[in-house]
Amino acid sequence: MQNGTRLAAVDLGSNSFRLEIGQFDDGQIERAEYYKEIVRQGNGLDADRNLTPEALQRGWDCLARFGERLAGFKRVQVRAVATQTLREARNRDEFLAKGRQLLGFPIDVIPGREEARLIYQGVVHSLPQSDERRLVIDIGGRSTEIILGQAYDSKVTESYRVGSVAWSMRYFPDGKFSSNAFQMAEIAAKAVLDEAVTLYSPGTWDVAYGSSGTVGAVADALGAAGWPTDEITPEGLDWLLEKLLRAGSVDKLRLDGVKDDRKAVIGGGLAILRACFDLLEIRSMFAAEGALRQGVLYDLLDREHIQTDLRSKTVKRLASKFEVNLAQSQRVSRVARSLFQQLSGTTPVERLLDKLDWAAQLHEVGSLISHSEYHKHGAYILANADAPGFSTPELQRLATLVLGHRGKLRKLEADFEDDIFVRQLLTLRLAAILCHARRDPDTDDLVLEQSFRDFVLHGSPQWAAACPQSVYLLREEETAWLKMGWTFSVNIG
Repeated sequence: MQNGTRLAAVDLGSNSFRLEIGQFDDGQIERAEYYKEIVRQGNGLDADRNLTPEALQRGWDCLARFGERLAGFKRVQVRAVATQTLREARNRDEFLAKGRQLLGFPIDVIPGREEARLIYQGVVHSLPQSDERRLVIDIGGRSTEIILGQAYDSKVTESYRVGSVAWSMRYFPDGKFSSNAFQMAEIAAKAVLDEAVTLYSPGTWDVAYGSSGTVGAVADALGAAGWPTDEITPEGLDWLLEKLLRAGSVDKLRLDGVKDDRKAVIGGGLAILRACFDLLEIRSMFAAEGALRQGVLYDLLDREHIQTDLRSKTVKRLASKFEVNLAQSQRVSRVARSLFQQLSGTTPVERLLDKLDWAAQLHEVGSLISHSEYHKHGAYILANADAPGFSTPELQRLATLVLGHRGKLRKLEADFEDDIFVRQLLTLRLAAILCHARRDPDTDDLVLEQSFRDFVLHGSPQWAAACPQSVYLLREEETAWLKMGWTFSVNIG
């Protein structure tokens, strides 16, 4: 990536939406612009876990403003990620469909552990290089991420469904503070976070860091009151609790260094932070500058290079874990990539070929469970796997390609209006057919062409005579595409 290139990260959090624009220079990303809007989608979920019309509109209005600023950016320069609220929302597809149009870029709903990994990357890039074992805690609006890492490696990542917005709504619904409410809020937070005690016990880390809203607000409040700058201690948390109890309510709370919009959710955030300190025996926590959005920016850099793209490493790990036949997967990958590049009108970029390669590498991942209908087992594994680097939609698309690489197409819950997906699916299916004998096929005489929604595979009579089983399977493939809105045919002549 050239120096001076601008990159943008959009963080659709439960409390606020943020846009960070950075400039790449000599391996580092320096902030150029930053925008934040309090959207509070986290308190816009109704009893059925649907975003209310008001919450939908607040989010859309913000994305429209962000979209105006991002006009002119290329797709490879921008990544938007959504977290816990949209992981929970039943009507998230409605929000995302319009949100993508307004923003002008795709929006990835990322799993909790992937959010934790990206948070750690954001934090560690804001800190000096060190071999210290770092504990990182990020208390968001509806989830809390806890990470244990060293250098740039996040070793343990977890996400817990406890957050400042959710806890403030539940235990301080009218903005009233009381000792009993705080006691109940802390007990409930500890119940959710209890398993973290084993994963993040004091002996496993050297220094604790906090990132994002709650930790930043608490550190600012303590710093403004004369406590050590950017450091949080149990004594400081006790002082802040007393401050809230004396105020009695959000309306009467006077807290230097903290913006009014943050005061509405500081009660829930403080209760969760106190629970973390108590459970993990934290004696000191430092507020870090980096957060999720910075992690997304640095992840954009990795995604540009297959050698460092974590998704490629994840694919290799899964292939090894499920004992995939490496020779066969590489064979199918080579043929699929070759066919994809032949398609008329296609100017393939490397990332499309990489995603096709990942599907080929994992198309037999379900065979370890059973050879019978292994494609269905493989799709289930991928749809539910802990796959660092992948967003939920990316993992779902990969699972769909694996499910669809053989068998009937009507079973797929896929968008067959997506031309790129159809090309990837067809070339993967054809590669699996041509490699059915589990040896390198002769494809020198094969040419795949596309005209609108029609695909034709041309082969010579000599090739057909030498590969009668392949011809038979390809004729069956013609039938598989009937009634799918696309046609595939084999031309031997």
